[in-house]
Amino acid sequence: MWSFDGKIVYENIVEATEDFDNKHLIGVGGQGSVYKAKLHTGQTLAVKKLHLVQNGELSNIKAFTSEIQALINIRHRNIVKLYGFCSHSQSSFLVYEFLEKGSIDKILKDDEQAIAFDWDPRINAIKGVANALSYMHHDCSPPIVHRDISSKNIVLDLEYVAHVSDFGAARLLNPNSTNWTSFVGTFGYAAPELAYTMEVNQKCDVYSFGVLALEILLGEHPGDVITSLLTCSSNAMVSTLDIPSLMGKLDQRLPYPINQMAKEIALIAKTAIACLIESPHSRPTMEQVAKELGMSKSSLVY
Repeated sequence: MWSFDGKIVYENIVEATEDFDNKHLIGVGGQGSVYKAKLHTGQTLAVKKLHLVQNGELSNIKAFTSEIQALINIRHRNIVKLYGFCSHSQSSFLVYEFLEKGSIDKILKDDEQAIAFDWDPRINAIKGVANALSYMHHDCSPPIVHRDISSKNIVLDLEYVAHVSDFGAARLLNPNSTNWTSFVGTFGYAAPELAYTMEVNQKCDVYSFGVLALEILLGEHPGDVITSLLTCSSNAMVSTLDIPSLMGKLDQRLPYPINQMAKEIALIAKTAIACLIESPHSRPTMEQVAKELGMSKSSLVY
C-alpha cells in the first residue's frame, strides 16, 4: 500500500482497530468514521473508514477520490498529513497522522479542555487555519477549496498546532471548466450564497473561516452574532460593528484578555467579521486575512 517505518498493509490496520471496533472510534463525519489505530511499531495513526452502502460499494466514491487528490501533494504545517489509502472489497480507508488533542469542537464543549486551550493557543490556531487556507487557495495549482471548514474539521496536536482535516468535500478549481456542484458543508458554517448558487469558489471557505474564528474566541458557535450581522448593510458592516460589544462575549471560562493580547483578539474579531460579509465579492481573500493576522505563509510551508 505504502511505506514508512516499514510496510503497512490492510491486515495491520484491521488488527490495530480490532476490525474497526467502536472502542477505537474517535469521530464520525459525513463520509466516514475515524478510528485510532496503534500499530506494533508504537506508531499511532488516524484511520478514516469510508461509509458503505448495502451493496458493499462506497457511499461516496467521489469524496474518497477528492480527499486523495487534494492531499496527496500537500505539505503544510497546518494541514493534516495523508500517509496512504486502501481501496478494499470489504472496507476502504484513508490513513492520517494522529493528532492527540482532537477537534476544536470537542475541546470547546469540555470545560477543562477549553480552559487549557487559552488565548495564546486559540490565537495561534486561528492564524494556523488562515495560513493553511491561504496556501490552499493561492499557492496550490489548481487552487483547492475545502468547502467544509468547521470546528469539527480542525484538529489539534499536543502543542495545540491546528491542522485542517477532512477533505472529502474538497474541490480542485479547474480554470478550464465551470465549478458547479451540489451542496456540501455544515449548516451554521456554510456561506449564505450557497442557498441560491452552487458555484464553488474560495469565498465560501472565507465565510466559514469567519464563523470558526469567532467560535474559537467566543467558546461557542456565534449564531446570535451572525444573525445580528445580517441586519447590517454589507458594506458598512465592519465599520459600524461594535467590537467592544463583541469583546464582551468572549469565552468567559478564560480570563479577560488585556493589553497586547486584547488588541490582537480585537483584530481577529474585526477580520472574522469582514469574512462574514454577505456579498462574497466584498469578503477579503484568505491571503489578505493571513497577512492581516500578521503571520508569514512561507514559514509554515515545508
